[in-house]
Amino acid sequence: LHEYLDEFPGKQDVLRYVLTANAPETKDNDFTWKDFQARNNNELVAIYGNFVNRAMILTWKHFDGKVPATNDLTDYDKETLKEFTNIKTAVERLLDTFRFRDAQKEAMNLARIGNKYLADTEPWKLVPTDIKRVKTILNISLQLAANLTIAFEPFLPFSSEKLRRMLNINGVNWEDLGKANLLPPEHQLNTPELLFEKIEDNVIEVQIQKLLDTKKVNEASEYKAKPVRANVEFDDFMKLDIRVGTVLECRKIPKADKLLQFKIDDGLEARTIVSGIAQYYNPEELTGKQVCFVANLAPRALKGIVSEGMILSAEDYDGNLAVVMPEKKMKAGSEVK
Repeated sequence: LHEYLDEFPGKQDVLRYVLTANAPETKDNDFTWKDFQARNNNELVAIYGNFVNRAMILTWKHFDGKVPATNDLTDYDKETLKEFTNIKTAVERLLDTFRFRDAQKEAMNLARIGNKYLADTEPWKLVPTDIKRVKTILNISLQLAANLTIAFEPFLPFSSEKLRRMLNINGVNWEDLGKANLLPPEHQLNTPELLFEKIEDNVIEVQIQKLLDTKKVNEASEYKAKPVRANVEFDDFMKLDIRVGTVLECRKIPKADKLLQFKIDDGLEARTIVSGIAQYYNPEELTGKQVCFVANLAPRALKGIVSEGMILSAEDYDGNLAVVMPEKKMKAGSEVK
């Protein structure tokens, strides 16, 4: 948690929101950074924050930041008011039964109602022709925003406090939730700020890479070597002819993502060896290097190329391969004993 707060200062509520939104009743919470980003950008920013910002910006632009009075209400206005006057009962019922995810969803639905209300009524288009209608729309929108500070208090306490400062209101409490008169006409709003900020892809990619790095460290610390295979007779081992060779050429094999084709100086001649290490090395990394290989392995065809030996590699805990190389330069053809 301390690391999160260092990486995402001022975004305590975003984590609270995401964890609550994903909180299942019967199993552990599944958290991913991509979902964290999507919840922040698509819900907190695009719905809740967007609604509040538009309502306040329009009020400042056309009414000097003072809450306008309502005029005649349309049926749509009345439906919208009815929607958020019922929010208190809905959220309380869910909180009382410990259904926190659903309770938070109800609070976000209130923000959705506000966002839709502004999008449907389009007050910015009515300013030249019907300023009274604009006043009513913005009053209802601001009353709804004030209700959001209460509805989200159990889930986003820091954001609720920030929005109360922007709305310049104090003293509202849970019992006020659902009321449509929390902001009186001519009430002065404070300067609007962004309630939430978009989180960019590059920020999330850093966090994902940190998780991958931590996973690798954990896997390395927990790694246990595989049991030793059954013993072989010394004479059987001596049948293997392992030598040092110098890589003269190395190239990728077309239509074979895992294979590299080597031309190796084995001290006697140049031989071809095909090895499945293309995903771990680029050809130029190995050209000119010395490798250890089994020289007397029976030839076999791979992708139509006859391979005359096997390059030796070590496999790490995570499945990565590293070619076995002599510590110092040796004569091509030197035997490994």
